[in-house]
Amino acid sequence: MTETTQRSSTASRQDGATSQGGKGAPGTRGSTAIADTVVAKIAGMAAREIPEVHNLGGGMTRAFGAVRQRVPGGGSGVTQGVKVEVGERQAAVDLDVVVEYGAAIADTAADVRTNVINAVERMTGLEVVEVNIAVGDVHLPDEEEDESEQQQGRRVA
Repeated sequence: MTETTQRSSTASRQDGATSQGGKGAPGTRGSTAIADTVVAKIAGMAAREIPEVHNLGGGMTRAFGAVRQRVPGGGSGVTQGVKVEVGERQAAVDLDVVVEYGAAIADTAADVRTNVINAVERMTGLEVVEVNIAVGDVHLPDEEEDESEQQQGRRVA
């Protein structure tokens, strides 16, 4: 479900002057459409930049994402665990996060929220009204070893 939204720029020159023939500054002519998937990709990348974030998405979402990545043309999964709503001038973001064991969850959530808001607002010009974070799991240090052992046991020579 990809929706696009159009924003019209309300920016004007501070001195009140307009460019050639009263048409307005070039930056104010026309509108820009930003798709939901664009905002979701930006938010997903910004959330993953925080070191304490192990992954995004719930258990089933991660499982489907792993399968989707193995299918040719299935996508990179950048938007896995990310849901957005984009309006004319505002956006809201919902994230499902897996945090590394030992990280302060409240601090990590605050860091993710700040990074996502800064990235989306800087890159799109939309105002981010909220970033809701659901911590669905904690990644334990020994889980990675267990996963790799299971994968090795299933391989056929």
